[in-house]
Amino acid sequence: MTAPPVLGTTQQGSPELLRSVFRQHAAGVAVITAADGGRPAGFTATSLNSVSADPPLLSFSIGTGSSSWPALAASDHVGVHVLGEHQRELAGLFARSGADRFGAGTRWRTGPHGVPLLDGVLAWLVCRVVARVPAGAHRVVIAEAVAGDPSGEGRPLLYHQGRFNALRD
Repeated sequence: MTAPPVLGTTQQGSPELLRSVFRQHAAGVAVITAADGGRPAGFTATSLNSVSADPPLLSFSIGTGSSSWPALAASDHVGVHVLGEHQRELAGLFARSGADRFGAGTRWRTGPHGVPLLDGVLAWLVCRVVARVPAGAHRVVIAEAVAGDPSGEGRPLLYHQGRFNALRD
């Protein structure tokens, strides 16, 4: 049996190859938050994944060079916020380096375990961090859901082709 023909250009493994392939993958958009000595920190993540239903585990990754990494590294609990399509600006704010993410324009409150919770999201969880696994210049954080609210209204925000997008009907 012969292998089917390969269409397009085959490339050797590289960071550029990985990025170009994942531009084709639509991902949900979340904001991860934590508090470091009472100061809120957070970042936009498209790496959020369900890991296990029992126990209720999820994962996400963060670069160790991120300004949010020190807070994530020191926190026992994190907030996970699923963003709606109406929150493109919020996603951009939390993705931008050096931005005042918790400034006057961001509606938030302190939630369980001192975790900063964003208002107006589709759903949120407070999670207990159970592991931080080294992965290159990143850490894969595995966390267990301990509280949350899935009752927000709207449609999810997606990340595709390097942009925040809405679902199409």
